[in-house]
Amino acid sequence: KAKGQKGKKITLKIAKNSIRISLDGGRRLDLSKMGITTFPKCILKLADVDELDLSRNMLKKIPSSIQKFQKLRWLDLHSNQLEELPEAIGTLQNLFYLNISNNKLTTKNLPEELNLLKNLRILNLGLNCLDSIPTTLGALKELKEIGLFDNALTTIPNSVKKLPKLKKLNAKRNPFPDSTQQEEHADSIKRIETLYLVQEKDLCCSCLKVCQDERDKLNKLKDVTPSPSKKPSFPLLLTPNSSAKDNQEEWRLR
Repeated sequence: KAKGQKGKKITLKIAKNSIRISLDGGRRLDLSKMGITTFPKCILKLADVDELDLSRNMLKKIPSSIQKFQKLRWLDLHSNQLEELPEAIGTLQNLFYLNISNNKLTTKNLPEELNLLKNLRILNLGLNCLDSIPTTLGALKELKEIGLFDNALTTIPNSVKKLPKLKKLNAKRNPFPDSTQQEEHADSIKRIETLYLVQEKDLCCSCLKVCQDERDKLNKLKDVTPSPSKKPSFPLLLTPNSSAKDNQEEWRLR
């Protein structure tokens, strides 16, 4: 637990005992929820770890010495009180996961060096004080997921929305100009209507017939237009009572 404003003092022994082995065999230093208020210098002696978790503490600053963690692939700093990040974070070239959500970061204090993290796959900037996103983040060509939710954004640069490998972009609860644009920003990744997994020539006769029958059914449904003059009548349909409402989930499954 935190001891007043000083917070908990992390010793090298405590840090060593906090190292875990991750699922892929990497070494993870887990110092989350420890009541830490200042970056513990002693952990620089453990800079060969693959993952570092300092989330859910009370850190206000990350020192430039973070650059000593050159093997780092996974860095979690979410839910602290960070107002800025050091430029040295751009030297962590092996980093593929960076979570800095739920802090006090502003656009001004986002280091331009973030665009040097060429191997970054997942970046979470949600729950901060960002009023814009640097266009330079478009240099992160390996990025697959980015969280921008709960900020003060009014737009997202095309360089970010059009990242070649981006699969998930969460920008919910930002003050975009209108709800339509907000929906576009919340999920701006283009979707396709039809996905062909195999070619018709690769299907057996019975499978091909099933697929064609299903396609014909869908086409017929598309061609059917309801008659405006005739209201559908369901005389035997009863108003659901409380018992029926309790079973709505079961109806949906059917």
